[in-house]
Amino acid sequence: MTVRRLRVLIERLPPESRTMTALRNGLSQEEYELQARKAKPEEGPWSQSEQLLAVIADSLQQLQYLTVLANSDGKGRKPRRPEPIRRPGVAAKVDRKPMSDQAAERLFTLINGGAA
Repeated sequence: MTVRRLRVLIERLPPESRTMTALRNGLSQEEYELQARKAKPEEGPWSQSEQLLAVIADSLQQLQYLTVLANSDGKGRKPRRPEPIRRPGVAAKVDRKPMSDQAAERLFTLINGGAA
């Protein structure tokens, strides 16, 4: 077995494996913080079990939300709809602010052939 093959096999181990735990425990505080800053968990692979657990968690959150809505009297503040768990490769939902009147007027002018 080549060193490259061994490295690839170790990198593909699940994070909860003994080997990955030992590697993490061997990091200094600075190395650990550097790894945490560079991490992109949304790009990590998920197993089928993790995908199914996320679907179940999302479904439970939706059921809880709908139960609260159905059993409330309509007075008072409505609960916010739950956000689904982020999946790998799916960008985070961006909160968009409403367009200001000035920006809307500028856009309207540009669309209708106004000078830039």
